Amino acid sequence: MAKAQTKERKREWGVVRYLRETRAELSKVHWPSQEEARNLTILVLVVTIGMAALLGLLDFFFSWELAGVIDGQAVQLMIAVVLVVIIGAGMTWIARQE
Repeated sequence: MAKAQTKERKREWGVVRYLRETRAELSKVHWPSQEEARNLTILVLVVTIGMAALLGLLDFFFSWELAGVIDGQAVQLMIAVVLVVIIGAGMTWIARQE
């Protein structure tokens, strides 16, 4: 019975120690001011909306392109060939830069 009480006390002290250490670490954190938090939140929202719009446009373009390639339309086929050449050239250029 004494061992059970000792283990319980150690666990309790462990929890208390954990909470004290957590509080000490949180006191070391540099919290942003209200203006900094607002500016960073706006930045995150702008970047998120911008990336969503860009990805939406890319998705629309590639689905349009794929539909044209499947239907055998010459304009979309030529655009697809040009895109493949541009992407290949870009990847080659990037590989040579490294």
